[in-house]
Amino acid sequence: MGRLARFASRSRTPRYRPPRLIPAILMLALLALMILRAQDASSPPAESFPSPSVSGEQARFAVVHRVVDGDTLLLESGERVRLIGVDTPETKIPNQPPEPFGPEASEFTRQCVEGRQVRLEFDRERRDQYGRTLAYVYQGDLFLNEAILLAGFSAAELRYPFRSDMKRRFAQAEQQARQARRGIWSSNAVQKPEFRPPSGIPDFPEVLPVTGSAK
Repeated sequence: MGRLARFASRSRTPRYRPPRLIPAILMLALLALMILRAQDASSPPAESFPSPSVSGEQARFAVVHRVVDGDTLLLESGERVRLIGVDTPETKIPNQPPEPFGPEASEFTRQCVEGRQVRLEFDRERRDQYGRTLAYVYQGDLFLNEAILLAGFSAAELRYPFRSDMKRRFAQAEQQARQARRGIWSSNAVQKPEFRPPSGIPDFPEVLPVTGSAK
């Protein structure tokens, strides 16, 4: 029996012991993973909108250099932006005086966005027949296209192809301005009516009559 026991103990398969190198490799891998995660956490977040160089962009930021008139902006880059769904009274027709509420519309837009950073959002058509960029314009929480309609400085231009939800929104804004008899919907469109701007729209000061040629 003693011989058999010694033979059996010799014939047993030895217990597998992993090389001591494997735990070290695993520790290094875990350490590297922790370092990568820490680097990702410390990296600055990506911009919410693609850069202007990206084709098919849906939105971008820009700074308004000057307001051309109530519905047209000149950016610092030299690009001209035409507001979608808005058509304010003209102030730039050669050899003609500004249309009623044209100067007021221009001043309203100037106070909202001139010299400020805005967010431009785009629709299906990116440019009009004059090469101007077509856009929805936001300055902070203010949606400029809609604000102009609410203030009564334009009718909603719905004949052009753009988003149906925006068309409904603009039509409702025009209806509110009509009911309140603001701007061009006042009983006397030659003089600016008194009204309180809707919530979210900056206070609109009294504008003196404009003489001479517009800028």
